[in-house]
Amino acid sequence: MIIPIYKPYLKNREKEYVNQCLDSTWISSKGEFIAEFEKHFGNFIVSPHVTAVCNGTVAIHLALVALGIKPGDEIIVPTFTYVASVNTILQAGGVPVFVDSLESTLQMDPDDVIRKISPRTKAVMAVHLYGLPCDMEKLVKICNDHNLFLIEDCAEAFGSFYNQQHVGTFGDISTFSFFGNKTITTGEGGMVVAKSKELIEKAFHLKNQGVSKDREYWHDHIAFNYRMTNICAAIGLAQIEQAETILEKKRKIAAGYHEQLKGLPLRTHDEVPNTRHSYWMCSVILDSPEYRQPLRDFLKNKGIETRPFFHPSHTLPIHRQDTSFPVAENMSSRGINLPSYPDLSEENVTYITDNIKLYFSGRA
Repeated sequence: MIIPIYKPYLKNREKEYVNQCLDSTWISSKGEFIAEFEKHFGNFIVSPHVTAVCNGTVAIHLALVALGIKPGDEIIVPTFTYVASVNTILQAGGVPVFVDSLESTLQMDPDDVIRKISPRTKAVMAVHLYGLPCDMEKLVKICNDHNLFLIEDCAEAFGSFYNQQHVGTFGDISTFSFFGNKTITTGEGGMVVAKSKELIEKAFHLKNQGVSKDREYWHDHIAFNYRMTNICAAIGLAQIEQAETILEKKRKIAAGYHEQLKGLPLRTHDEVPNTRHSYWMCSVILDSPEYRQPLRDFLKNKGIETRPFFHPSHTLPIHRQDTSFPVAENMSSRGINLPSYPDLSEENVTYITDNIKLYFSGRA
C-alpha cells in the first residue's frame, strides 16, 4: 500500500465537461467554460475582477507586469516560500528583498517588512504559505502607510480566510494556482484577481498577446500568451462546484492529525485567531530537525509519502545571500507535509499517525 502526499479529487462532472469541450471542438483558449469558471471562481472568493491563465507561476509574472514593475524596483517577499514567488520578481525585472517569517504561523513577519522598506520599494508580496493566511491587517496598513502595492500569492490558499474575507481580495492584485496538487485543480492553471476593473483589464490585455479589443490582429503591446484552455477551465468548473466538499474533507483530515499527534515532540500547523486555514498541506513542525529525515525514511518504508518544507529562497544557489533569516531557516529544517488529499480515509490517517507514534516510541 502506498499513501501518496496528494492526488486530485475528481469526483464531480470533470469528464462530462471535458467531453463537452471535445464534442464542441472548442479545446483551446476560447469556449464557454472559461467564462463560466471565471464567474464561479469570482463568486466563491467574492471578487468581480478575475482572469484565468495557464498556470500559477505566469499568474504572478502577469500580476507584476500589470502593476508596471520596472527594472530595479524592490519587491519585499518572504524567503520562506516556493521559488516561483521569487523567480517571477526577477523575470519582471524587479529585485526580491527577503524578509523572515513568524515561528507561530510560518507566515511573513510584518515587522521585518517595515525594516526592509527602502526608497526603491514598490510592493510587498504576501505569500499565504501552506494555506494559512498572513496577518493581512498589518500588511494592508504597512502598504497604505508607505504607498506600496500589495500582491497576494494565494497559490496554496484557495479556501483560506482572514477575518471572514477570502485571501486574494485584500491586495491590489493576487494570484492563484490550480496545479494538480492544489485544493482545486485544472491540471495546470492559474487565476489573476485584481482590486480594480482597470487593472484586471490590463492583465487580460497582456495575457492575450496585447491584441486590440477593436481591431483584428492589431497588437499594441509586447505581451504574452498566458491564456487558459477551455479544457482546463472545464475541469476547473467541475472542481469549484464541489469546492466546499473538498475543503470540508481536508479540514476533517487536519483535525484528525491534530488530535492524534498530541503529546509527541512536534506541533501541527494550526489556525490562529481571525483565520480559516484551507489546509492545502497538512504540516507538522518537529521539535528538532534531527528527527525529520529519519522519520521520513521510516514512513516511506511503511508506504507513506511525505515531503519536506521548502528551502528558504536565500539558501538556493540561484538566489543565495549571506544574510541569515533564522526563523525561516529553522522552520524549514523542521517541517514535514503529510498526506492530505480529500478522500484520504480516517483509517489511513490513523495508520499514518500510529506509525509516527511508533517512530517516536522507538527513540524513547
